[in-house]
Amino acid sequence: MKIGLAQLNTTVGDLAGNLAKAVKVYDALVAAGADLVLFPELAITGYPPRDLLFKSKFVADNLAALNQFAQRTGSVPAVIGFVDRNRSERGRRFLNAAAWCEHGEVQQVFHKSLLPTYDVFDEDRYFETASTTGWRVFKGVRWGVTICEDIWSGPIVETSRHYSHDPVKQLAEAKVDVLLNLSASPWHYGKDSTRFEVVRQAAERVGCPVVYANAVGGNDELIFDGHSMVVSSDGSLLAGLAPFAEDSQVVDLNSDEIRIHPKFRQEELADIFDALVLGLRDYALKSGFKRALIGLSGGIDSALTAVLAAHALGRENVIGVSLPSAISSDHSKTDASDLARNLGIVFHTLPIAEVVTSAETALQPIIGDRPRDVTEENIQARSRGLLLMALSNKLGALLLTTGNKSEIAVGYCTLYGDMCGGLAVISDLPKVKVFALCEWINREQEIIPWNTIRKPPSAELRPDQKDEDSLPPYPVLDAILKLYVEEGKSAAEIIGQGFAEAVVRDVIRKVDLNEYKRKQAAPGLKVTPLAFGVGRRIPIVQKYVS
Repeated sequence: MKIGLAQLNTTVGDLAGNLAKAVKVYDALVAAGADLVLFPELAITGYPPRDLLFKSKFVADNLAALNQFAQRTGSVPAVIGFVDRNRSERGRRFLNAAAWCEHGEVQQVFHKSLLPTYDVFDEDRYFETASTTGWRVFKGVRWGVTICEDIWSGPIVETSRHYSHDPVKQLAEAKVDVLLNLSASPWHYGKDSTRFEVVRQAAERVGCPVVYANAVGGNDELIFDGHSMVVSSDGSLLAGLAPFAEDSQVVDLNSDEIRIHPKFRQEELADIFDALVLGLRDYALKSGFKRALIGLSGGIDSALTAVLAAHALGRENVIGVSLPSAISSDHSKTDASDLARNLGIVFHTLPIAEVVTSAETALQPIIGDRPRDVTEENIQARSRGLLLMALSNKLGALLLTTGNKSEIAVGYCTLYGDMCGGLAVISDLPKVKVFALCEWINREQEIIPWNTIRKPPSAELRPDQKDEDSLPPYPVLDAILKLYVEEGKSAAEIIGQGFAEAVVRDVIRKVDLNEYKRKQAAPGLKVTPLAFGVGRRIPIVQKYVS
C-alpha cells in the first residue's frame, strides 16, 4: 500500500487558496502512484481559524470548499481536515473533522476526540469532542483516523493532561491495520523529538504503522514545522519529510526502503534558524508585505533580525537604517554598516540628535530643571520609533522589532520606542540563544561582525551604559527566566537551586511589573515551550507574589 503524504503550507481563511493547493498536490501524488493521500488537520481552513469560526458564513464556505475538493477525487481516496457542523442539540456548534473523500464525494467523516486547551490551544472554545474514534475499510485494509491530539494520550504525555478516553486504545481494540493522523502541531525547540516519541508510542500500542501528516508554515505567532513521517509497527522511522518547507512524498508501507529527508533531523540551531526564517517570511507575505525595515543599532539583536529578514525575503527587500544619537559609539555605527555590506541589504543612516534636542526643548517649560533620568533615555528610543514608523508607512515595508525574550521579560525595552513595529521576530529567543545562533551563522564566514557578537551588550541610551549595569549576566538571567516563566517555579524553588535570593527576587519583580509592556508588544514568533503570547495569560493587574 502506497501512502501520499501532503505536507501543506496553508493560510488561515484562504479557502480558495488552500483548496487549490490541496487539489494540486493530490493530483501530483496520485500521478506518483499513491493509493491514498493524507493531508494535515484543518487543511481546508488553515490552522488555527480561531474566531473566524463565529463569522456567519465561514463554516458554510469551508464546507463548500470541502465538497469542491471531494469532487476532484477519483478512485484514490484523500483524507483531509475541515470544520464540520455539530448536528446534535448539545455541545459546541462545530467539530474538528477529517473527511474521507473518494469517487467525487465525501464518503465518511471522522471527528476529533481530544481537544487541547493548554499553551496556545483553545479548541474547547469552538469544538465539541467526539466520544469515539472511527475507522474505514479500503482495499481490505482497516484504516484508523485520528486528528492531532488524539494520539497524545499515552505515557509520554505530561500528566497534566487528563482526558476521559483514549483514542489510541480504542483503535488498538478495533485492530486497525494502519493508523492515520492529521496534524497541525506547532513547533518549539525540542518538540520534534517529543513528537516522534508520541508517534512511535502510538505505533507500538496499536501494533501497526502510523502515517502522520503535519502542517507547515507560519500563521501569526505559530510556526508549523512539518516533519511529517511514517513509523512502522515496531516504532522505527520509515519516512520523514522536510522540516520547515512544503513537501510531499509517496511512501510504500510494504517496502523496506527508508526515505528520510536529509534535514529531518538537524542540529537545534539549524532548526531555530529555519523556523524563524519561515515564520518571518509567512507573516510578511501572508500579510501582504514584500519588504522589511529594521533599525540597525550595531548590536547583536538587530544584526540577527537583519540576517533572518534577508534569508526570508531576499536581501534586496530588506532596508536597514542606522539611527545614531549624540552618544552612540563609533563601533555601533561601523558595526551596523559592516553588517549591511556583508548582507548586501539597502542601508541608510538617519541621525536623531536634532529630533531628541527638539523634544527636550519642547518639554523644558513643563519639566523645568528636574534631574535627567530614564525619561531622556526613552526620548532617544521613541525618536527612533517615530522615524522608523514613518519610513514603514512611506515605503510600505514591515517594521521588525528586535528585542529578545530576556529583555522583554524584564522590561528592558521602551514602549513606543524600540518596541515599535509589526512583528517581534526574536522576542521568544533568550539572549544566550541569540549569541549561540549568531555564532552558528558565522560558522563558515563572518556575516555578523565579530565585534557585534563579542562586545558587551548595551542599549546605548546613556554614556558607557552596559546591560549588566541593570541586569544579572545573561546566562544567570536566562536560567532564572526559564524556571520562573516557562516552568512556573516559585522564588523559593529557584533560590533552592543555588541562585542568589536578591537576584531572583529582583528578576521576578521585573517580570511581574512589566506585563503591561508585553501586552502592547508586536506579535512574536514562538520558538520556546512557553512564549509571551497567546499561550501565557497573566493578568496585568494582580498582586500575587510567589
